[in-house]
Formats: sequence, C-alpha cells, structure tokens
Amino acid sequence: MEYRAWFRCTNGEHGQWSVEEVLYRCPTCGSLLEVAHDLSALRARSPSAWMRLFDDRYKRTTWPYGSGVWGKKEWVLPLVEDDNVVSLDEGGTNLFWADRYGQSLGLTDLWIKLCGNSHTGSFKDLGMTVLVSVVKQMIAHGTPIQAVVCASTGDTSASLAAYCAVAGIRSVVLLPRGLVSTAQLVQPLANGSLVLALDTDFDGCMGIVQQLSQEPGIYLANSMNSLRLEGQKTIAIEIVQQFDWEVPDWVVIPGGNLGNVSALGAGFLMLYDLGLIRRLPRIAVAQAERANPLYLAYTRGFDRLEPVFAGRTLATAIRIGNPVSYDRAVRTLQRFDGVVEQATEPELAEAAAKADLSGMFTDPHTGVALAALEKLIGSGTISRNQRVVVISTANGLKFTDFKVNYHQGALTQDGITSKVANQPVDLPADFDAVRRHVFA
Repeated sequence: MEYRAWFRCTNGEHGQWSVEEVLYRCPTCGSLLEVAHDLSALRARSPSAWMRLFDDRYKRTTWPYGSGVWGKKEWVLPLVEDDNVVSLDEGGTNLFWADRYGQSLGLTDLWIKLCGNSHTGSFKDLGMTVLVSVVKQMIAHGTPIQAVVCASTGDTSASLAAYCAVAGIRSVVLLPRGLVSTAQLVQPLANGSLVLALDTDFDGCMGIVQQLSQEPGIYLANSMNSLRLEGQKTIAIEIVQQFDWEVPDWVVIPGGNLGNVSALGAGFLMLYDLGLIRRLPRIAVAQAERANPLYLAYTRGFDRLEPVFAGRTLATAIRIGNPVSYDRAVRTLQRFDGVVEQATEPELAEAAAKADLSGMFTDPHTGVALAALEKLIGSGTISRNQRVVVISTANGLKFTDFKVNYHQGALTQDGITSKVANQPVDLPADFDAVRRHVFA
C-alpha cells in the first residue's frame, strides 16, 4: 500500500503542494498550511493492525522505527526515505504517574507526559526530526538550501542546532538577548549554529526570521512550518498507546506560539478518524498571565486575536504575545470542547515547587500548566475522578536558575514567597551536630 502526505491550506481547498516545496502559507489566501494524509489508504489497515504495528516497533532498534516519531512513519511523512531520516531517538518519553502530587490536588488519576526527557531536553525534538529529515531529502533531490533558520526562546534553537549538526546542514538561530537561560543558550553554540542575539523579544525575532525566510536558500524552522507539527502530533498518539489505547479525559498543554495545541489535536483526530479511539479528550491550554493573548481571546468568545506585549515571565519559552498558530489553536479548542486558563508568577512557581516535592523536576512552563490545572480543579471544570495528562514540555535541568532562585527566596520581585523553599544546612564535620539535625 502506498501512503501519501501533502501540504494543503488550513482555510479551505485551494490546492495541494508537495511537502518538499519551500512553502509555509497558502499562495491564494495566506493561511498557514497543514499536512494532509490519504486516510482512505490508511484505513486499508484495521485499527487493531495499526495498534499491533506501532506496539511492535515501539522503542525497538530497527531503523528508523525505534523513534517515537518514525515508529508512526505512515502517519507522519511516509515519503521520507529511510536514508534521509535524521533521528536522535526522540519520543518514547515517560508518562509519569504523579500519584502523590495528584493526591495533594484531590485527583486520583494524574499523569505528566515528560516530553523534556529527549535528546536536547524538550518536546521540540519531535517536530525537528521531521523538518530536518525533509530538508535533508530536499537537498538530496537538488533543492539549494544554504541554511535552516529559526527564532527561538531557547528550546527550538537547541533542537534545530542538534539535528542540523547531525545532518551536516548549516543552522542559524535568532534569540532575544538576555531572555533565555544559560543552559539553553549554550546548546546551539555547542552544536555549531550561528547564534544571533537580538535586542528584542521573541516576537521581534520572529518578525525578522519571517523576512529572512523570503531570501533564496533560507528555510524556516519555526512552527508556522507545519512539518514541525507532524512530529509533535505523535505526543497524542503515544499517550494513548501508553494507556493501552485508551483516551484520557483531559490534556493540559502550556501555550505560547500555540503550535503544540493544534499538533496534539491533530494526533487525537487521526486516531479517531482511523478508528483506534472512539472519543476525544478535552483540551485545556495554560498561559502565563503576562503573555496571555489566547486567554484574553477565550474570555471574549474567540472573537479575534489581539496581540499583547509579552511581559517578563519566568516561563520564558511561552513569553509570546503574537502567536502564529492562533487560528489553528482556536479550531482545535472548539473541536475538543476546550478551555483556556492563565497563571500568575507566584502561582506557576509554587505549583512547580509543590510538584517537585513529589519527585518531579519541573520547568516553569510546566509550572504554568500545573497552576492552571489547580484552578480548573478548584472551579469544578475538571472533576476529581477524571484521568488528566499534563504536557511537560522541557527538562527542568535547563532552568536551574529558576530553581535556585526559588529556594533561595530570590524571586520576591515577582511576589513569590517561596512557600516550600529548601536550603542546605551548613554544619561542622561533627557526628553529634549531624545527629541532632537528622532527628530534629
């Protein structure tokens, strides 16, 4: 059976284009594109047969199917030749049963999808493996690409740099100067990217990158490129697979540029359309209060996007005031009976710290999602007996400054009182002194 995928307009039927074309928006109406699949061909294999195939491949060693993304190759980009796949064993991340933390919230069935347990420490690897693989194939087929570029708040740049380094492709990243963590900044430097630190925020970097992508030989790697979303949609497929092909009641997603919202929606819809699941989960998007254009639009019934100036927030990866995937996200939320909630700086910091006490090591963006979860439980939107999955987008080790400052009580400028701060106790090398503190 031959499986096909192609670009199409998200806002009507204006044609279709090869995924190897350098194209990000519909030439007719300017809407973003999406990747479409030949579902009739995919339906030739039964739902149970797809489940067996995906389970047989999961975390195995046959190239390239051991990847959590490429193990679903027929559902992602079937036309990418195996020799052109650039994979770093992305996906297959832990679905952490947050039993103790869930009990503290009154939830009996809470899970955290640890997407940051990946090669570069974030969920961005899932989309970047697809995009860079297609670029490698385009170059092999004669397309003259000089460099792949992105604007980033940190994680996208790290992922792009690593995958391009493996493929031997030049990468260029634009970062807002002074607004990414040291750990995030050093990743693209170490992997050989040209790193341009600009005196602006992410939205300013994104504007320049979009202009730069109009130049010949430059290929855009931000999530307005729908190839990225094809890899990220496998998060939804993998969650259902890890639950033995059962669907959670809720999925809570931190939202910045909002590509991940529509990506997970696409994954669940593909499962539904191909008969592997019989219902859809509800989706909640969590935004930082200081960067909340989707939340504000939600309170007005999604009448329009009004970009905001994204204020300083500890959740730097979602400090985005003009999300390019707004329309995609709204369509997803409407299809999934979704809601949007926001979190203040004290709320996200305390939620992250409380979760850590139960064995996690959460990044601040996951803190936003956890704080939103607490609010949705408090309002009764999420029932205490429902199965909930929170998407953790990055590894907490990328944000050690956030952790250190919290436990040192150094975040008071944001109104954070560090309610569960924990400090080392300095003692002499004396047994009695140690014993007194152990048994205090």
